Amino acid sequence: MDVYEAVTSRRAVRGFTSQQVPREVLERVLSAAAWSPSGSSIQPWNSYVLTGAPLAELEKLAGARVAAGDPWDEREYEMYPPALKSPYRERRATFGKERYGELGISREDIEARQRAAAANWDCFGAPAALFCYIDRDLGTPQWADVGMYLQTVMLLLRAEGLHSCLQMAWSVYRKTVAELVSPPDELILFCGTSIGFEDVTVGYTRADRAPVDETVTFIDRRAAVEGRRRVSGPTVADYITDSHE
Repeated sequence: MDVYEAVTSRRAVRGFTSQQVPREVLERVLSAAAWSPSGSSIQPWNSYVLTGAPLAELEKLAGARVAAGDPWDEREYEMYPPALKSPYRERRATFGKERYGELGISREDIEARQRAAAANWDCFGAPAALFCYIDRDLGTPQWADVGMYLQTVMLLLRAEGLHSCLQMAWSVYRKTVAELVSPPDELILFCGTSIGFEDVTVGYTRADRAPVDETVTFIDRRAAVEGRRRVSGPTVADYITDSHE
């Protein structure tokens, strides 16, 4: 599988088989993902992988909280801005409509939506899950580095014939996750990622992507040169210590 196929075939799978993922495959993927870029090569990701009995225990504890109606843990980061502006608001709404429409769940059926969301706490049946943390003292650029790391992990999983589903939803049950992984106090749980082999009997919606001309602006060489003449900016030396390695 080449990198283009890995990118275009990667998607959030919400249904996995019980087939186990070999430990050596996970180690190979995560060893290679360590080469992801990060500013000044500080490598701000901290990952914990759960399989077998520990993962089953986590799912049991999370399920018990759902059944008891326990409130979510307070958020340690803002998942989406309170007022999501256009065009992001419309894209999110379209995804939600397609996702729940495929499940036959109407917008008004809050109970059915909650049942569908509860599948997160079972990792959609996946036999492995990765929980990614970042040091709370780090800044926005380092969060971007963690995103690049997770993308690399997901693409490498595709190269191994596996699928995944990144779940920020686990951040609201972060205390339950902490019972199993015991992270240092200085770490924040960013997300969980379910990992396994796809259950092809489970339907899914692949969200469309915006066309390139909606998200990318190409600047021709002459315009770029003229822009540099008009605007004085940082020199090459300014970027030497801030490059991504």
